[in-house]
Amino acid sequence: MNNNICPGQFLGMFPRPVNRYSKSKGIDVMSSTPNTPSRREFLKASTTTMATAAGAAVGLTQIYAVHAADNPALKSKPGEPKRKIKLGLVGCGGRGSWIAGLFKEHGGYDIHAVADYFQDRVDACGNALGVDQNRRFSGLSGYKKVIESGVEAIALETPPGFFPEHARAAAEAGLHVYLAKPVAVDVPSCLTIEAAGKMASQKQQVFHVDYQIPTDPGNIQVAERVRNGEIGQLAKVVSNTIGGFHADPPKTATIEPRLKNGTWGQDIALSGGTICTFDIHMIDAALWVLGQRPVAAMGVSRICRPEPHGGDNPDAYAMIFEYANGPLYTHSGLCLPTGASGEMNTTIYGQIGYAVLEYFGKARLNVRGQKPFVAQVENLYPLGAKRNIATFYESICAGRFENPTVRRAVDGCLTCILGREAGLRNGRLTMEELLKENKRYEIDLTGLKV
Repeated sequence: MNNNICPGQFLGMFPRPVNRYSKSKGIDVMSSTPNTPSRREFLKASTTTMATAAGAAVGLTQIYAVHAADNPALKSKPGEPKRKIKLGLVGCGGRGSWIAGLFKEHGGYDIHAVADYFQDRVDACGNALGVDQNRRFSGLSGYKKVIESGVEAIALETPPGFFPEHARAAAEAGLHVYLAKPVAVDVPSCLTIEAAGKMASQKQQVFHVDYQIPTDPGNIQVAERVRNGEIGQLAKVVSNTIGGFHADPPKTATIEPRLKNGTWGQDIALSGGTICTFDIHMIDAALWVLGQRPVAAMGVSRICRPEPHGGDNPDAYAMIFEYANGPLYTHSGLCLPTGASGEMNTTIYGQIGYAVLEYFGKARLNVRGQKPFVAQVENLYPLGAKRNIATFYESICAGRFENPTVRRAVDGCLTCILGREAGLRNGRLTMEELLKENKRYEIDLTGLKV
């Protein structure tokens, strides 16, 4: 496998930069379930419960090519049950409870312990999953009790502002980590996640970040063909996201009410902002193809939601990402109750064709003079999660500890943070300047129960 293929150099016009992400030719497509969320339900969930969601040695998409049935490490002897991995869940809100059900449905996990800040959510989730009352924990320190409960692995589904602390503690404790996106909200926490991922690999633990787009067969084929130069020298990349809306009620004496019902999505310290919780899907798709993060961003942003009450998250972004030796990349994002929700795509324009990576629609590749390639992206929200849950299980059982999702997840998050900060300043900011500033967004925990 060639881990150094990068668009922007197919015709020998640009120097050849190192591609930090790699590719593969196959994928294991898990079957869908009858009760998966509809497109409309996903849009609500993606902006409420998601806003309530050194290079890799092994290619990211290569992981998805390994099917459990073909892996000797995963086979059970006749009559023997599948190996059960003791799993702890931290974050029992909408998406956390939903994805916990997918872990249980997989069959290879025993949901051993659960935690959330709110006790009622812990109990509702615990009852649904059959978790013993003695292994249900609430408050800010609930995650520590899950780690100490005897679990082998942990799934982190809290507001992203808590991920770095939780992921680092889990990695230090020797647990396998399944992490939602975005992995962090600022530069210091991105670096914490990067260090936790490296620690996990060194300690032979799996650290997997749950992105859905690179698990889809059609998107995989389109990305692979673009990297192979089929649309020629890349000229421009355009990504767009239009999502739903989450409330921004008046602030109270503590942030406790803002920890549920998606309200945390309006606070950068808790969520990273809409660009990190929602737009990141398509920005990540661009990085997946381009193979590296940008060197600078120019942007503008504004708060234009009805009745804002103190949240610092902009609702609308427009920006340009600059690459040292690559295509021009523009991104626009909007998260308002306009009724126009549902646009999530990244289009790559080359000299002789173009390609589209999609979340909801059809992945496609058009080359001048050739028959277009078109593939419907099916039920990506549930199926992507199922594939990642299966990959997490297979990686643990097979002892695959390269953890290739970490590098791109950190780079994608840093790219979103770069765009966010450039937009907040209505100007240009380099990645070097961003990293040097090392700006931290602190969560105000005053008055919260430990």
